[in-house]
Amino acid sequence: MPDSPAAGPRKAETIYLTAIDLLADSGYDELTMEAVAQRSGVNKTTLYRWWPSKDALLAAALTAAAPLQISIPDTGSFRGDLTALAGEIARLLTADETAAIAAAVLSASASRPALAAAGHQFFSERLERERVIFDRAIARGEVSADIDPGVVIDLLAGALWARLVLRGLAIDPRYIDAIVDVVACGTRCE
Repeated sequence: MPDSPAAGPRKAETIYLTAIDLLADSGYDELTMEAVAQRSGVNKTTLYRWWPSKDALLAAALTAAAPLQISIPDTGSFRGDLTALAGEIARLLTADETAAIAAAVLSASASRPALAAAGHQFFSERLERERVIFDRAIARGEVSADIDPGVVIDLLAGALWARLVLRGLAIDPRYIDAIVDVVACGTRCE
């Protein structure tokens, strides 16, 4: 969003939640600016003033909506932080509130470059926030200084996504521990 809506952050959050709820309920093709305006109580022309398109609104909503946020863990250990982070990612992929959003965005992104770009921005910004996990682990001597946080996050998130979506299997704490063991083993200092 170029500027905060005149109504303030609370109204923006309402609009974001409305947009992602409609996305989860109806899918990308059925989501309209008119439906967002009607359900959130904002004039459609006002929405277009803040976000020039549905994709622009979804990009902002994906980045800012509270249900899609994850807390950055600080457990005191790299393994503990990875386990907590993997648990947060698993929650996003499986919770009723967010699983449909993830599926709708993935499905729509395949044929909509603007939405795919919003997804890329979402994950890029998330990785920047998660980088502190790696900085702390390097400072504690738990991982090599040349670690690539993006690769580690890709391995964690990719394993969770593959298990759930491609294999149709549940994500349980034992699975999270197993993937964290594999990933953490590959990040240790020599």
